[in-house]
Amino acid sequence: MASNKAHHATGFAAGVIAAAIVARSSANGPFHVWVLLSFIAAVAGGTAPDWLEVAWWSRKRRLWITHRTVTHWGIGWIALLVFSYRELAHHQPLAALAFGFACGGLMHLLADWPNPLGVPWIAGRHSLNWWNSGHCDLLVVGASWIAAWFVAGHVWLHGVHGFGVLQHLRVG
Repeated sequence: MASNKAHHATGFAAGVIAAAIVARSSANGPFHVWVLLSFIAAVAGGTAPDWLEVAWWSRKRRLWITHRTVTHWGIGWIALLVFSYRELAHHQPLAALAFGFACGGLMHLLADWPNPLGVPWIAGRHSLNWWNSGHCDLLVVGASWIAAWFVAGHVWLHGVHGFGVLQHLRVG
């Protein structure tokens, strides 16, 4: 499991990705309100698989679901992402909230995947088994922000990702 700070940082990266895709889908609304709301929903979704497990209605705030079970199920998050994306294509602005939330939740699962505990993508848990909890958070956060840079660059900078800028810097 990535640390709480890493999940927040990757949630912000997911917010940039969600906002760019919502803006590209033309479901942005007046003053780009749905773009902003998809960003906020993605930031919330970045930690959602963990806080959805907590029994917020009880005084003790214990887990009401075993950690990394239903709330970390990959098929559920992917289904929400695909369904909300299809609704974005039909210009349903409320789908921007679901899409952002799903982007954040899926980013959370990707951050947890390298951990030995793994993530239940389909039926059983699968782990990349690269490192233990809390280690290499910088790598996970960096990878999420690189992905955000490429998606946002494709949408808002019309494909100029930084590498294309290098070809204009050549001398001669």
